[in-house]
Amino acid sequence: MASVQINVRTDLKTKREAQKVAAGLGLNLSRLINAYLKEIISSKRVEFAIKREKPSPYLIRCIKEAEEDIKRGDYYSFDNSKDAITFLDKRIKKNKDKAKRKK
Repeated sequence: MASVQINVRTDLKTKREAQKVAAGLGLNLSRLINAYLKEIISSKRVEFAIKREKPSPYLIRCIKEAEEDIKRGDYYSFDNSKDAITFLDKRIKKNKDKAKRKK
């Protein structure tokens, strides 16, 4: 298949950063762009992120709390989902029983 040239204008910083990404993937920039064009053709979609997601302050607090719980050993760990669900069902039943006794 004959190849053709596509000219794209971009700033030098963008080009250099894209070249680094391509090199990190074991490609040159031309191959990376060709792979992306083929993906667009195959999927009939264009996907890219406008900006990176940043965790909310609430999520950051939850992560810190979880890390503190882990340091204290105040957590539960399960080998499979069935054991986790059984544990949660028992906790729910226990809490319901406790609430009934308070009434």
